[in-house]
Amino acid sequence: MRTALDWADGLVRLARIRHRLRVARLNAEAGIRIDPATHIAPSARIKLRADGWTSGGRVRIARGVVISDGAIVAPYGGSVVIESNVFVGPYCVLYGHGGLVIGRNTMLGAHTAVVPFNHGFARVDVPMNHQPLTLEGIDIGEDVWIGANCTVLDGVRIGTGVVIGAGSVVTRSIDAYAVAVGAPATVMRSRK
Repeated sequence: MRTALDWADGLVRLARIRHRLRVARLNAEAGIRIDPATHIAPSARIKLRADGWTSGGRVRIARGVVISDGAIVAPYGGSVVIESNVFVGPYCVLYGHGGLVIGRNTMLGAHTAVVPFNHGFARVDVPMNHQPLTLEGIDIGEDVWIGANCTVLDGVRIGTGVVIGAGSVVTRSIDAYAVAVGAPATVMRSRK
């Protein structure tokens, strides 16, 4: 998995952020870095600490990214790296528990959820919400198109140039330039 970019700066500069966007503590400690020429819609949310998680995590949003209305970016102790010219559609949910990297020029359709963690469920004598999480992370390559209403699950690597059909559930890695659809997503053909 690719590693997160330099976090030392940690400041938001020259990004186009509407007045209702909620971003926690914009400073070097907060772990947020948003590059110039970025558009974050009025109702989008960047959540570092919420829902019972005490450790914040890191968010890095590169130049030219568009995050649409209702989208949520929440690292929950991990990291979310969105590289340049990525489009995040309305009401997408991007978690970062185990680490999430989205490559340049990628498009995520509306209502897509990217979930780089999974709940443990091996023991029946312990409630699932008290069992350890798996945190394998997700790496989405460059120039990927993920259609509306998709779910991408922990441990998945999506190669460069992949197309994921609307409504798909991606449970395993997909090689570069594949076209995959369904639940679970199955490769139908190659774009090459």
